[in-house]
Amino acid sequence: MSQIDSLPPLREVIAAHGLRAKKELGQNFLFDLNLTARIARVGGSLEGVRVIEVGPGPGGLTRALLAEGAREVVAIERDARALPALAEIAEAYPNRLTVISGDAMEMDYRLLAEGPTRIIANLPYNIGTPLLTGWLTMEPWPPFFESLTLMFQREVAERIVAKPGDDAYGRLGVLAGWRTEARIAFNVGRQAFVPPPNVTSAVVHLVPKPVEPDLPVKLVEQVTKAAFGQRRKMVRQSLKALGVPVEGLLAAAGLKGDERAEELPIAAFLAMARVLPDLR
Repeated sequence: MSQIDSLPPLREVIAAHGLRAKKELGQNFLFDLNLTARIARVGGSLEGVRVIEVGPGPGGLTRALLAEGAREVVAIERDARALPALAEIAEAYPNRLTVISGDAMEMDYRLLAEGPTRIIANLPYNIGTPLLTGWLTMEPWPPFFESLTLMFQREVAERIVAKPGDDAYGRLGVLAGWRTEARIAFNVGRQAFVPPPNVTSAVVHLVPKPVEPDLPVKLVEQVTKAAFGQRRKMVRQSLKALGVPVEGLLAAAGLKGDERAEELPIAAFLAMARVLPDLR
């Protein structure tokens, strides 16, 4: 299928509105509506679901989300040039598309949720990681969203799903692994975008899982920041950045101290975070 609805092909839409991807906004447009439909389907049926989309641009993924049955799409777009194209989609799908003109980094996403809600987006590359970190550190947990389906550079995707011992394992992998079940759904080649980015991309699917309610995320972040701040050093050395007796941290996690951060299971970071307030 080359078309998913009665609207013109994306190339025609972009030409008609004079849209050109801006590097400073981290934009790379997806033209292939088959691919956008595949992204929309990663998390299962969208029937009855409100979808929050960040950076819709000319609306390729937006159209796929609506065509796949999303109850409503709330799209956040900073680039005013894209608003007329999105308005055409809203007209084709009456009362199902709400476009917010604004900065995705300044939104309170909890206020955008209503009923079953998911976040599905081809994220602008320059804000993808901070947006994800913000969603993963929300309190209380589990959060308002059922799942996240997000496009990243492949390198970032590997960091999100990395396990202990992997080269890509770091603070982001600990955070995502602690609070979600995360997987790479599929890769997306450079040629799928206009303009083509310099790297391969990947779609990541994250589903929140329950965590113990009395462990503040800020404590886990402090421990991982210290541990991975000098990732090639033994944790006995790197954890000194926390300014507390390191032996207490090591004892809580059952560590000898000669390990390196990239070797530690997530449970070790959580154990150290739990005792951190008592050691101060």
